[in-house]
Amino acid sequence: MDATEELNRAKWASRRGLLELDLLLSPFVTSAFDSLTDELKNDYRALLFNDDQDLMEWIMGRAEVADSRFIPVISAIRQFHGMTG
Repeated sequence: MDATEELNRAKWASRRGLLELDLLLSPFVTSAFDSLTDELKNDYRALLFNDDQDLMEWIMGRAEVADSRFIPVISAIRQFHGMTG
């Protein structure tokens, strides 16, 4: 898969049922996905298989991330949006 196709698939998968989650994921994937390492790109795609409510809670820092593998990519999303803590 080439970089353009990979980005397009990530953009499509980032469209979620929760508007608030869309507002967090869509700008991140549009602006920052290409700069992620291959490992973080893979983790981002795997992260999207989780439930929207769980994703929202993890990104907002209101719940502990179920799989520590996702902590770096969630941190990248939080940093992109200027969320600290």
